[in-house]
Amino acid sequence: MLAFGKNQVKTVAELDAVTATHPTPHTPTAKAAMAVTTNWYNSKGRSLVAEVAAAKSEEKATDVRWSSSSHMPIVPRPLVICGPSGSGKSTLLKRLMDEFGECFGFSVSHTTRNPRGGEVNGKEYHFVDRETMEKSISNGEFIEYTQFSGNYYGTSKKAVKEVQESGRICILDVEIEGVKNLKKTDLNPRFVFIKPPDTLELEKRLRGRGTDAEECIQKRLLRASEEMDYGETPGNFDLILVNDDIEEAYNTLRQFILHDVESLKKSRGM
Repeated sequence: MLAFGKNQVKTVAELDAVTATHPTPHTPTAKAAMAVTTNWYNSKGRSLVAEVAAAKSEEKATDVRWSSSSHMPIVPRPLVICGPSGSGKSTLLKRLMDEFGECFGFSVSHTTRNPRGGEVNGKEYHFVDRETMEKSISNGEFIEYTQFSGNYYGTSKKAVKEVQESGRICILDVEIEGVKNLKKTDLNPRFVFIKPPDTLELEKRLRGRGTDAEECIQKRLLRASEEMDYGETPGNFDLILVNDDIEEAYNTLRQFILHDVESLKKSRGM
């Protein structure tokens, strides 16, 4: 217990109340310095220096966009897939799920764009209107989000937690901005960048879809150039995969993630 003027101070909380009306600075750093000088202790014998240090540590933790580990057991490292539209991400992920479906869970992203032919709400994407998406973003419900061609795309905390709590490896298919934001979290994922052999092949694939207007195709090609600049920068991804031959590309991806799959199977007795 500390005598501070006429006040008996037992905890940092009480110290806050006292210093709020006292001319002495009362930031966590100032309190730490004051505590060191006077060697204050609370009624349970715990040093107030330790309490202040814990409070400062708590403050620093708020710089991270989202921490996945609170109240959760150790979970497998997520797999983040990124690449230009038309690089073949969906095909490779389908192959991965077909072979190891019991080990992976797909984090279904949200988007405000309209569904393409054959796409099912809740499977390829959660299709929502702009007002709903913006409200969810303002409520802090997303780990990451970005905009492209007037539409939002994002990964919700709920989608990732649902996969993690099932004990499976969470797959996240995100844009470059999503990768940057995920690097700020404690998810500790493996990052894979999938790219086409060249821009001519990419344009051929985009036009072959028959789903995008010319303006949209040009935007995608321009964005692809920026994405490949980031994707090919050393250190941004753990694996850069050129999807020229689908069999070869899948075998490379398979070998990259196989250790995690086998470790998961062993831990779950599969």
